[in-house]
Amino acid sequence: MWNEFVSGKQTYDQLSEIFGVSQRTIQRYIESISVTIPSKIPRAVVVLMDTTYFGKAFGVMLFKDAYSGEDLLKYYVKNETNSKYKEGIEELIKKGFDVVGIVCDGRKGLLNLFPLIPTQMCQFHQAAIIRRYITKQPKTQAAIELKKHVKILCRTDKESFEGGLKDWHNKWENFLKERSKNPRTGKTQYVHRKLRSAYNSLKNNFPWLFIWYDNMKLKIPNTTNAIDGHFADLKNKLRNHNGLSEANKKKFIDEFFKA
Repeated sequence: MWNEFVSGKQTYDQLSEIFGVSQRTIQRYIESISVTIPSKIPRAVVVLMDTTYFGKAFGVMLFKDAYSGEDLLKYYVKNETNSKYKEGIEELIKKGFDVVGIVCDGRKGLLNLFPLIPTQMCQFHQAAIIRRYITKQPKTQAAIELKKHVKILCRTDKESFEGGLKDWHNKWENFLKERSKNPRTGKTQYVHRKLRSAYNSLKNNFPWLFIWYDNMKLKIPNTTNAIDGHFADLKNKLRNHNGLSEANKKKFIDEFFKA
């Protein structure tokens, strides 16, 4: 019954029909279940880490091994903080794991948090940052060309991307420096501020965008896709159980991640 509820996506109503008992009996049984989290075998791991939310103040921070696909550790959190990510990595190390690499979304301060561990910024998250700055349908030729270059980020090598970005900047440097005067204040400001922000984001994050390339022997993924897809699968399954109490929702998540 529990497996059907979690993995089979069966609702209380459907389980009631399958097992021939009332929905209240199904609910009592589900509430009586105690999830056992299996112990994890210490080993060398590349940790994918990210947080997803189920409402404004209910989130799950997950640490997943890129090599095996095993979920290693999770925290229930109200807010995504760098200190909690640091706590998670330190907990894994204390448990005997050799964290040889990390892949994360690149939130401010996170990439510098582990100076002794190769830390890759998710290239999809970087592309999403650029998209927010220049939109999906950029109007200027400079932004159109930057969008085209960013499109190859996830499937090119370090030298090619860096060289192309430098060529783009050399071509549009004067355009990026254009300023206009605010008639109300009399002060000047950059005309293409969002495009400048997009470029600066790429320039500032570049040292972490190709960690996978600089450490090929470690086989570090260049994105957090594996963990993002895992979150999407969890949310898809939970949608079949709208109205669960927070306690039962946590029990469901415990079973799903086994971490």
